[in-house]
Amino acid sequence: MSDQTADAFDVPAAAPRHAALRLALRCAAAALVLGAAAAASALVMVQPGQAVVITKFGDPVRVLTEPGPAWKIPAPIEGAVPVDLRLRTTSSGLQDVGTRDGLRILMQTYVAWQVADDPAHVRQFLRAARNDPEDLARQLRSFMGSALQVTASNFALADLVNTDPQKDRLAAFEQQLQASIAAQVLDLYGVRIVQVGTERLSLPAETLAATVARMRAERETVAAERTAEGLRVAAQIRSDATRDARITAAQAQLQAAEIEAQSRQKAAAIQAEAYDQDPTLYSLVRSLATLGTVIGPKTRLVLRTDAAPFDVLVSGAPDAAKKLAP
Repeated sequence: MSDQTADAFDVPAAAPRHAALRLALRCAAAALVLGAAAAASALVMVQPGQAVVITKFGDPVRVLTEPGPAWKIPAPIEGAVPVDLRLRTTSSGLQDVGTRDGLRILMQTYVAWQVADDPAHVRQFLRAARNDPEDLARQLRSFMGSALQVTASNFALADLVNTDPQKDRLAAFEQQLQASIAAQVLDLYGVRIVQVGTERLSLPAETLAATVARMRAERETVAAERTAEGLRVAAQIRSDATRDARITAAQAQLQAAEIEAQSRQKAAAIQAEAYDQDPTLYSLVRSLATLGTVIGPKTRLVLRTDAAPFDVLVSGAPDAAKKLAP
């Protein structure tokens, strides 16, 4: 009787202890879950190519740019706003601009940009562009359109399109275009311009016709200059050839005169020697030579036969006949 009564009193006493234990376990589990949730909300993971702006009740207080984990006060006290720092490109679209020489061209350029990875410019981008890259791209296109108008007016069409690499200034045009927008965009939006390049360059119909006409005129001018130079060189060559021919002919005539004089001198010496040896034979030979010179194939002369030099044909040379007789 007493044992049964003791057991009856022990059962109600153990039940509250088990209930308290279960309640303590549930509270501990709930606290663990809440702690994990609080730790998860306080942990911030910064990815590569990204910055995280920590805000306190919506106001930026610090910027995390180093990749890796970081801590903050759990929401709603502090929040985390990720900002993309990766490189982006934006096209200006086809723009009608005027060159320095008064021609209209159609030009399309691109700009490569990214949010500068220093805290001040990240905050500037967050305030000015509201962390919206697409909205910033639209504003960049507006900047590029006005900058193209101003920059293109400083260059002639031949500076942008030219077959001669020494006269091509397209790289200088792109550098000047980048410089004209880089400082403004960095100050206003916290965005760094990495590169500006030309995607497309074409000509309207009237500009194309004017360009073709100008190129034709330039080619005609070059052709006229080269023709004139060729004529000048040809005239110079002909003048030099005529001068050289005259000099050569004069030298040849001089040499011929010298040779003729020498031959006459030698002939006179030979004739004098022949005359000294036999005057009669010399007279006969000279008379015959004179006949050969005076009388040709169609020559007709009516002379006395006893007239010199024909008398030798009739009477001969008496002295020569005597010498030749045995």
